[in-house]
Amino acid sequence: MATQAADLSSGHRWTVSPTPHEVITDYFTKNPDARFEHPDPYDVSRSDIYAEHRWQPIFAELRAKGPLHRVEKSPYGPYWSVVQHKAVQHVESLPELFSSSWQHGGITILDRPEPEDGQEAFELPMFIAMDRPQHTGQRRTVAPAFTPTEMKRLEDSIRQRTGEVLEGLPHGTQFDWVQSVSIELTTQMLAILFDFPWEDRHLLTFWSDWAGDTELAGIRDLDGTRRGILYEMAAYFQQLWQQRAQLGEAPDLISMMIHSPAMNKMSPQEFMGNLVLLIVGGNDTTRNTMSGIIHAFDRFPDQRKLFEEKPDLIPNAVQECIRFQTPLKHMRRTASEDTELFGKHIKKGDKVILWYNSANRDEQVFDDADRLDIERENARRHLAFGYGIHRCVGARLAELQLRILLEEIHARRLRVEVTGEVERVRANFVEGFRKLEVTLSKF
Repeated sequence: MATQAADLSSGHRWTVSPTPHEVITDYFTKNPDARFEHPDPYDVSRSDIYAEHRWQPIFAELRAKGPLHRVEKSPYGPYWSVVQHKAVQHVESLPELFSSSWQHGGITILDRPEPEDGQEAFELPMFIAMDRPQHTGQRRTVAPAFTPTEMKRLEDSIRQRTGEVLEGLPHGTQFDWVQSVSIELTTQMLAILFDFPWEDRHLLTFWSDWAGDTELAGIRDLDGTRRGILYEMAAYFQQLWQQRAQLGEAPDLISMMIHSPAMNKMSPQEFMGNLVLLIVGGNDTTRNTMSGIIHAFDRFPDQRKLFEEKPDLIPNAVQECIRFQTPLKHMRRTASEDTELFGKHIKKGDKVILWYNSANRDEQVFDDADRLDIERENARRHLAFGYGIHRCVGARLAELQLRILLEEIHARRLRVEVTGEVERVRANFVEGFRKLEVTLSKF
């Protein structure tokens, strides 16, 4: 049975279950023949290679063959894979030639949805999926929430909340790190950024999971369910918008949009799209790296020991863990005209996928790239936040949250060991963990 959260005013009850994972599992249980086929061994859009964590050698083969590869048949149609670090940077540096606009296809490998008979297409414009000049104005609207000054203002509260979560964890008893730490901390942070009602903050995680799951979005039979949940999200935020519109300027993201000429006249779809961007970007990236750090330290105990002995390495460890985890695997671009790219002929309209996870394991840039090394001198060269005009606007906040988490773990001399089930997200967009069972001890 679905659980619910309180309405802002009174009557309505906001659904917070089931999760996309539960829905997809149920769907494929009832439709066992519906799994996508992947006839091309180099089709890296397949989600099973990520769920089973066996994607690394496939990309290594591709990088050895060259920077760019064509896949003719996939569940998402034909596409080009950009797999080398330098090549990803090159494509990112040409935003006019390789468009991010939702009108041309957007930022994920998914195709634009076809409208149902008699209905408008369900589009979610967002500023990361816009080209200049629209992108510039909307990005500038939210950028002040992530300045160095704002990070300094937030640091004490982030540290306090992180400490409270860590203090509440059981010692010597197995628990799920994803639920108890990663989700809780990132959900709290999102609630603060939006000045979101605290008692309903877990709605933010629920909406993020539904909005950011590309495998779910690829199942047309579930479009109605997903769309209904996103409309509920928009309705909730519309109430917040109406409340904030009566108030003056404030540092929360909704108030920033209200008082911005670039964003205060957004269509309902654009409003919904930018909410999805800010929620998924603020949730999935940090949340999954918080879990990825713990899993990586457990896989490489020598690096965990180094962290325990040398806390001054924490800032660099954050960069290395982001590189190693790469919480968003890809971004998509669409060629705006015929062009040559690395000796290949790219046609106007071709789908070009930038695989950040592959770029961050590029042997030409990172020695022994499949190994965690918190002393890695060039860890900051990772592309996990993208590159160029679309580089993640919240990168500083993600880095701050991760640094504080490691500092507070070290201050309490906590050793977090993986002692139970590990379940990864089955997706080609988000790299993450659904479950990470751990036990705490002291070092």
